[in-house]
Amino acid sequence: MTTDKAATAPGGYVRPELDVRALTEVLDGEYAEVRDLVRANLVTHLPVLEEADELDVDAFRERVRERVVEMAATGQTGMGFPQRYGGGGDIGASIAAFETLAFGDLSVLVKVGVQFGLFGGAILHLGTERHHDAYLPDLITGKLMGCFAMTETGHGSNVQALGTVARYDADAREFVITTEGDQARKDYIGNAARHGELAVVFAQLEVGGTAEGVHAFVVPIRTAGEVAPGVRIEDDGRKMGLNGVDNGRIRFDGVRVPREALLNRFADVTPEGVYKSTIDNPDRRFFTMLGTLVQGRVSVGGAGVNAAKVALAVATKYALRRRQFATGSQGEEQLLLDYGLHQRRLLPLIAQSYALHFAQDVLRAQLHDVFSGLEDDPGARRRLEARAAGTKALGTWHATRAIQECREACGGAGYLAVNRFAALKADSDIFTTFEGDNHVLLQLVAKGLLTDYASEFEDLDQLGMVRHVTSLAVETVIEKTSAHKLLERVRDLLPGGDEWDQEAGLLDSEYQLAMFRYREEHMLAGAARRLKRGIDQKGDPGTVFSQVQDHVIAVARAHVERLVLEAFVDKMRALPEGGNKVALGLLCDLFALSTIEADRAWFMEHGRLTVQRSKAITREVNDLCRKVRPLAGDLVDAWGIPPELLRAPDLVG
Repeated sequence: MTTDKAATAPGGYVRPELDVRALTEVLDGEYAEVRDLVRANLVTHLPVLEEADELDVDAFRERVRERVVEMAATGQTGMGFPQRYGGGGDIGASIAAFETLAFGDLSVLVKVGVQFGLFGGAILHLGTERHHDAYLPDLITGKLMGCFAMTETGHGSNVQALGTVARYDADAREFVITTEGDQARKDYIGNAARHGELAVVFAQLEVGGTAEGVHAFVVPIRTAGEVAPGVRIEDDGRKMGLNGVDNGRIRFDGVRVPREALLNRFADVTPEGVYKSTIDNPDRRFFTMLGTLVQGRVSVGGAGVNAAKVALAVATKYALRRRQFATGSQGEEQLLLDYGLHQRRLLPLIAQSYALHFAQDVLRAQLHDVFSGLEDDPGARRRLEARAAGTKALGTWHATRAIQECREACGGAGYLAVNRFAALKADSDIFTTFEGDNHVLLQLVAKGLLTDYASEFEDLDQLGMVRHVTSLAVETVIEKTSAHKLLERVRDLLPGGDEWDQEAGLLDSEYQLAMFRYREEHMLAGAARRLKRGIDQKGDPGTVFSQVQDHVIAVARAHVERLVLEAFVDKMRALPEGGNKVALGLLCDLFALSTIEADRAWFMEHGRLTVQRSKAITREVNDLCRKVRPLAGDLVDAWGIPPELLRAPDLVG
């Protein structure tokens, strides 16, 4: 093991001493004060967790709304809004607050996300001063509740094909909002069924008979508590989870709104009916508009990771107190976490949670820099959008897997609602779909890679992307990722010549990074060649892309896993020498090697793992689990989850 990752002594391994408080400070980072405020608010407003199982849907929704308004009064939910309207003026702080909120009831989290992230974010980022002055002060306090009405029954991911239409009536100087058929009704809209007064409605704009693409409008859906004229609202009813959030369907029957209702940061319509925009290309305009809403993906990904932490904290604490079967001559039953298989089940997931936490830190900082104007150029925005999409996918998939594994690891006790897993499973399951289906998001990541983040990227739909990769961009990708050049680059980093991957130490960070980078670039070159070959053979672009889709998703996942490992290695190396650095080094090794082990078939197929080396990695993962096991309790305590929020009296005592 490298000297920066382990404490060694004559005779063997020495367990590092963890400073839990200091490790919490590392994890909380620059937003420790913000996270502590959220933790305190969650404890203060804890009854919503305890009562959720007994309340009926209406009462649960009201209780969640009350909690959201109470939290808004503390300033917790308004940190990302401008100070002039009562906000905190810090987008990074708002993301940190939202992530931490995931330690508590997830209906509260999602209600906050709908109100302040989606509805409020659309007003802030798509509107201009007239909209900010009119809505933000009451929106930030929760006095004005609203909806984000984008998704339709017939269209979720394909936003450009939405069916709701907004036609401009120049004589009346109004837009007429119409739901064109059942497939165009707005569906699954949070805050719609009960509490929303306004909706930001995404609709196809028509001006003088000309279609101008999807734009956003502020539309009243309730007046004095009653459904507004021309608006029809249905309750979506009970869901798998999140029943404290009032999701509903909305239809618009020729609803008229004033010209000023158009959120006009990127385009406007004059009183006379002339459409104007500073972005001439309609596709670029559309993607620019959606790009301003990227903060939702950043938030959901971080929330998913923190929901996984709750499950892992409960399961780990249970495994440190629950005994099962006597294994020695003394007759005492053994702790669950002393079993190698139980370590294998939980400890790599703890390592992955740490890895994703540090990757989320990088993403949050990138978001803050772009939206604060510190690094706001088109290239930075494209990289941000791709990274946010990929990190959200991996973070929410991790939550689903970790919560299920932890539930099983707690046996029958994990099935009792009082022990939190029922709500965690049901409420977080939708995270893989929120803010974009994960597979669709990984296609977005892959598009950026295949086009080398070219400026044309934002103009491309799926078919356009396929055609584009047959041009210079794909040749550049293939050239950059040629096997010869790729091997040259990794040989520069590691000893061993052509046998670099056989000679390097398994616990050398450079070896681990080289393996991740080799896999990503080799996959990328292969996907580009397959796309190009299909087009060269006169294949239909859509069919070609469909045939390569599995490869494209694998490229994107490999890319994001490489970013996650880089973030972990950078964080670990930046720490001062001591027990915490050693512990994070163990987790970093465990994350890297368990990831390679999980994809060992690919590495073996492509000549980067021998059978012997593969077996050595499995032995090393087992050894790392044994080394991490004595640290497990401290490692989950360092997440700073208030004991009151773990609940689970049968599991954690």
